[in-house]
Amino acid sequence: MARSKLSLPLAIVVVLHVLLAGLVYAEPEMDPYKILGVTKGASQAEIKKFYKRLAKEWHPDKNKDPGAEDMFIKITKSYEILSNEEKRANYDRYGQMDDTQPYGNTHYGHRHDSFYFDESFFNFPFNSKNHRDFADSKYTLHFNQYVNDVVPDSYKRPYLIKITSDWCFSCIHIEPVWKEVVQEMESLGVGVGVVDVGYERRLANHLGAHRTPSILGVINGKVTFFHYAVAKEHLRQFVEDLLPQRLVERVTDKNDLQFLNSWHELNKPHVLLFDQVPAVPLLYKLAAFAYKDYLQFGYVDQGLSETANLQKQFNINTYAPTMLVFKENIDKPADIIQAKGMKKQIIDEFMSNNKFLLAPRLVNQKLFDELCPVKQFHRRRKYCVLLITGDEEIFSFGNQAFLSFASTNTREVVRFAYVYQRLQQPLCDILTQNKDSVQSQPQVVILERRNAAGKAFFKPVTAWNGSEEDKQCLQEELERLQKDPSILIHDAMLPELNNEFASMFIIRWIYASYDYLSEVIDDILHNNWREMMPLLSLIFSALFILFGTVVIQAFSDSSDDKQTKPKAKDGTKAENGSSGSSSTSRQDYNFSSVACGSEMHEKCFSALRFFSVDFSRPPKKNFVEVTELTDITYMSNLVKLRPGHMNIVLVLTDASKNILLSKFAKEVYSFTGSLTLHFSFLNLDKHSEWMNTLLEYTQDAMQIDADDDEGANRKMDYTGYVLALNGHKKYLCLFKPVYTGEDLDSKSSEDEGAASGGRSRSRSRDDHPPRKSNRARSISTLQIHHKLDRLGLWMERLMEGTLPRYYIPAWPGLDKITPNK
Repeated sequence: MARSKLSLPLAIVVVLHVLLAGLVYAEPEMDPYKILGVTKGASQAEIKKFYKRLAKEWHPDKNKDPGAEDMFIKITKSYEILSNEEKRANYDRYGQMDDTQPYGNTHYGHRHDSFYFDESFFNFPFNSKNHRDFADSKYTLHFNQYVNDVVPDSYKRPYLIKITSDWCFSCIHIEPVWKEVVQEMESLGVGVGVVDVGYERRLANHLGAHRTPSILGVINGKVTFFHYAVAKEHLRQFVEDLLPQRLVERVTDKNDLQFLNSWHELNKPHVLLFDQVPAVPLLYKLAAFAYKDYLQFGYVDQGLSETANLQKQFNINTYAPTMLVFKENIDKPADIIQAKGMKKQIIDEFMSNNKFLLAPRLVNQKLFDELCPVKQFHRRRKYCVLLITGDEEIFSFGNQAFLSFASTNTREVVRFAYVYQRLQQPLCDILTQNKDSVQSQPQVVILERRNAAGKAFFKPVTAWNGSEEDKQCLQEELERLQKDPSILIHDAMLPELNNEFASMFIIRWIYASYDYLSEVIDDILHNNWREMMPLLSLIFSALFILFGTVVIQAFSDSSDDKQTKPKAKDGTKAENGSSGSSSTSRQDYNFSSVACGSEMHEKCFSALRFFSVDFSRPPKKNFVEVTELTDITYMSNLVKLRPGHMNIVLVLTDASKNILLSKFAKEVYSFTGSLTLHFSFLNLDKHSEWMNTLLEYTQDAMQIDADDDEGANRKMDYTGYVLALNGHKKYLCLFKPVYTGEDLDSKSSEDEGAASGGRSRSRSRDDHPPRKSNRARSISTLQIHHKLDRLGLWMERLMEGTLPRYYIPAWPGLDKITPNK
């Protein structure tokens, strides 16, 4: 009995001890205030400031400490609790850190380390298959679903995808933020997906996700990874950054007319949103992305003084967001909505009802299919009233009259559109039954499409000038059509429309390239080096191969030049040393040409090739390719010549063509190895006007005895001149022929030829009476042959860059090179 009396107080002591121990272990395992280093009275700004500093310091990608990842998780979890007022109040009141635990029973929600088998052993908190969050199951993605549904849909809305897996400890900590963000983003129209790496390894590899947890965005089929701390504000900004930056234009009193008047050029209605927030709402940006192919979007900040006139002009209520849509009439909106809480469903309905202008222009096949759909048996007939017109000013009155008629006829079964005959010629030829493809006067056609292959029934109604008679005739035909569809008596297979905006592909390519480079730079900055090693290895390998090739080529070219220049100089000295050494200092040449009879045809030398038997240093080519400079080759061989390239042009006549071309080929043959030199000839008998116009810019080069009284009254002889033309930098170098031969009968004339071959010969003819004997003709032939004796030396100076350059403002026009007919 006494023993029982003693056992009762002992039992009470044991129970109290257990209860006290439970209270001790009920204290939280971590204190978010201590982790972030803030007091319990800290403001949200202070909490956010300390969180950013600690998150940057303990981020696993930057901090290599073994405990950095665990510390970073604690910091993130602490910020999630303290940044949410409700969670913060629950923690301050109950010490509760998980919103799944019941209030006031904190000791049931924590592990008791004093027991080996606690509830955490039987209810393991990881994301296993049996305990997977039910909210994620409806967003689970499979590979085929991603390829067939998500990727095409990403061209209308962005997707936010979470990569997770079983036994992922870090995945648990981002769940509260993920649920909150998903709930908000889904209401705005953002797509959501979840990929379990354990069950969809193929899809994870396809997305490039090799770590869990990971969050990524998909837009326009492109994948972008999220690299920042998982917080609601960061994820919201991430979704906003996924969208293109040129979706919404800021509109004020200064640019409102420019914005609204662009409807004709863009062929789209324009939408204006009036709101008092300075930043464009994310909901409006998402709607702009979804309808970017149909509408042009602008935003008016009502808080700015620069928008006061716009608000007054359209009588905007400043207490609620207002959305206006403008079509052809920029003074009056075609539709308007106003609501304090703009919902996605309201905006979608508003924009779907205003996707097209009253009378849009058919600019591509996609727009044609939507405006004039194919007839379906379970739907009402759809007719398309099409105006075939032009874009010139003389058609503006008729086009405006057609638009006015379309605005007063808003029946659902009839759609009005117009097309420019010049831009859609194949379609217009069929509908107007015009076989000559000549633009005729405007005409109105009513058509009904029968199948997707292009079959359609149509009827040309009337020629359209915009008069009241034309409007009355069209109105009568529409009334007849409503009663009797069989009035469409013609049928044809319509061709696919040309895409008039196809030229904008270059701009889209530039933007896509910029986005791709930004993505690569972002990946380099945020991925660790181990993941970037394959890419870096590929880049450095390509650079090494490219650099090695350039260096080897440079050394090879420099060594060839060093070996060539001494030999070229020796050959030049040998030529200038004696009168007959020019033909013996080099090997003989054989050249092939087309047999054209006694007199060579004009085209025989259009592509003349001279072949070498032997030479001291064979160039890369075994022939000299010389083309004639005509109106056909003028643009490619001179005006649009690539930078760094030069065209060496020989000036000749029909009489001197054979002799000068043969000599020209011998002199320039050693320079054909250069890929930057091109060789041509100019016929003075056909293009003398071009030569005179060109040399007007080089008067200082043509100062040939300007004080000579005879020079003013005689025609200059440019035969044998050589021009080095740089088409890109617009300058030329001039070679004037020098006679070096020795002939006893014309010794004085030849000495004077050093200044000007043509003038010296003219002077010699004045001193001596002309002789038409065979000897005189042989002397003239010999003089022509020797005009190019020093061309090789001149070419060397040209390659060295020591020749004087004569710059001109512009090359003579094409009319100067075109031969007179």
